[in-house]
Amino acid sequence: MAVALTSSATAGPPTQPADSAMIAAMARDFGITTDQARDRLVREDAASRTEGDLKAKLGPAYAGAWLNGDASQLTVAATSDSQIQTIRNAGATPKLVKNNLGTLDALKTKLDNNARKVTKAVPGWYVDVQNNTVVVLTRDTAGAKQFVKSAGVNEADVRFEQSVEDPKPYIDVVGGNAYYIGSGSRCSVGFSVTNGGFVTAGHCGTQGASTTQPSGSFAGSSFPGNDYAWVRVSAGNTMKPEVNRYPGTVQVNGSTEAAVGASVCRSGSTTGWHCGTIQQKNASVSYQEGTVTGLTRTNACAEPGDSGGSWLAGDQAQGVTSGGSGTCSGGTPVMYFQPVNEILQAYGLTLMTSGGGGTTTTNPTGPTGPTGPTNPGNTTWKQGTAYAAGATVTYNGANYRCLQGHTAQPGWEPPSVPALWQRV
Repeated sequence: MAVALTSSATAGPPTQPADSAMIAAMARDFGITTDQARDRLVREDAASRTEGDLKAKLGPAYAGAWLNGDASQLTVAATSDSQIQTIRNAGATPKLVKNNLGTLDALKTKLDNNARKVTKAVPGWYVDVQNNTVVVLTRDTAGAKQFVKSAGVNEADVRFEQSVEDPKPYIDVVGGNAYYIGSGSRCSVGFSVTNGGFVTAGHCGTQGASTTQPSGSFAGSSFPGNDYAWVRVSAGNTMKPEVNRYPGTVQVNGSTEAAVGASVCRSGSTTGWHCGTIQQKNASVSYQEGTVTGLTRTNACAEPGDSGGSWLAGDQAQGVTSGGSGTCSGGTPVMYFQPVNEILQAYGLTLMTSGGGGTTTTNPTGPTGPTGPTNPGNTTWKQGTAYAAGATVTYNGANYRCLQGHTAQPGWEPPSVPALWQRV
């Protein structure tokens, strides 16, 4: 029997109460009351922690997880009968499947490696954990099958899905706040980092490109392939751990990744606040400029003028707007964002959170951590554990302080991710 998700479903520090304007936007876009929106966020927070814990416990048997429509039930897929009771004991609903997540990701990687041969027949592809397969979107089935074959993937191992999507990167944008690139194109600030700048979308500018309002330059940029960048701003600008929600701001308190099925809200000056749900992760999107992999697919709307903007689940940073199809005035939107944790790890950046306050830049220096509360004593670092900013752990005999809230994943050991951990 399924067990309802509650805030005590798994150990770990709770996130801060959601901003009232975000609650109102969720109520508007989901057609629910504000009380129901608050309850949903509580359930989603519990689900994220449970998912991280089970991912570590199940190991190679893990095959993905997702929430149902109202986020009242977390389903976790596994490839082994022996893990079913472990899933039930955690308060989630088990589903026995054929392929583990590693197998699905490997199939998708083969398609990613063949991206140079993609045509307009294939708008994108992604891992679909709910159906335990890889979906290839197609406008022309014959062309899509040829693409899959040339990647060395068996047709029987993927599902072809007819699509009218025509994804485009939204480059003329304002998100939280506007900034300008070169001679006048606009993009939006994603999230402030303590390194003296902010993260944004890679298609907004190439490395070295100058910016104004705030003044600075692109210290790193990757597009296509990825769609991320960070801008180092000039002295005198004050960085804030906030996102513009038109009107007012939302505080950012970490970057714990939300589950498939969880609610997300995005900010953009063209369309304001809009919310939706996470549909799939690790999606590949075929833009005219080239293919971008590792994106998160959602049903929230956006329009040109929203690129690079912030995506939040409660008070947790999720990513920056990449592009998509549809509008906020009609039709069925499909929108993609670049996950923020990948950006932070790629450039060794530290997300600025409300526990660390704002910083006024002088000459940019290396990462500096927030001064939030620490645990009363060190604990040994463990996969699947949700760590709050300021938590301290021991790993291989060394002590580390958590710089931003997250759920520990394989490969995120403290020495490997300076964006998340600082040795003390």
